[in-house]
Amino acid sequence: MSAVGGARRTLWPTLALIVSVAVYLVHRRVIDAARLEIDATALGLIAGAASYFAAAWLGGRLVGLALERVGARRRRVPKLLVELVSVALFIAATVATIILVFGQSLSGALAGSGLVLAVLGFAIRNVLADVLSGIALGLEAPYRIGDWVEIDNAVRGRIVEIGWRTTRLLTRDDTYTILPNSRIARQRVTNYSAPRRHYRTHVQILLDHEVPVALARTILAQAAAKPTIIQRAPEPDVRVVSYEAEGIRYAVRFWVPSFAEDIDCRDAVLSTIDVAVREYGLRPPQTRLRVSADSRLPNAAPAPH
Repeated sequence: MSAVGGARRTLWPTLALIVSVAVYLVHRRVIDAARLEIDATALGLIAGAASYFAAAWLGGRLVGLALERVGARRRRVPKLLVELVSVALFIAATVATIILVFGQSLSGALAGSGLVLAVLGFAIRNVLADVLSGIALGLEAPYRIGDWVEIDNAVRGRIVEIGWRTTRLLTRDDTYTILPNSRIARQRVTNYSAPRRHYRTHVQILLDHEVPVALARTILAQAAAKPTIIQRAPEPDVRVVSYEAEGIRYAVRFWVPSFAEDIDCRDAVLSTIDVAVREYGLRPPQTRLRVSADSRLPNAAPAPH
């Protein structure tokens, strides 16, 4: 955000605050000097209320500009967080205005409306849960606009919008998914874009027992390093995962630039590994069956005497 753009966004809130404060400070003297038939008390209340809301308006714009500058240097700040700050400031301005107008009678009015608020809260409890969860997600910021996330091992996609009630994702298949914030708050969220966009993943390969582990490691590591789509440093490596009846299982570990390229990186690595395995003539694992005749089986021939 340029300085000119920031000045334009704060121009009208600043003018509104200056005018309202000026009216509040000099309205009585102007009315007395000009002998105007205007209720000075009512004008003072209006000017005071306008000052509160103008200050909230200006404060919201300034906080929004500051968060946008922080997001420009790092990750984009969620729109929900900016809206949350503005709403909090306007709520504070509303409370201050009510206190200014009603004075000490405010507590009695709030006590009388307690039952109505309780009934209303029960009726909209689901919506309220989504909104409160959205506020918590906005404050904690486990993800931001543009991040690739996985929610409870079920939904994977890129965050495109964070609202008061819902969060919206776009999957790699261009499927638009809308999830309530209360559901996201109760589930495990994996962010593949934070704190960095690149991360390490792996594919598993099962080779025959007759293939020496040292040879398998060398062949698999060299094959995994050939694709240009994966991240070149750190280099891919190979680890033995398990020694099974069918064969020896290896984990080929490599780094991908971002989650959006995860599938393409896996495809490239598996393709080069397939070529290497065929070139070196490595035997794939085979299922070994042992067939024996049992005299206890119904159709078994009797043993010769």
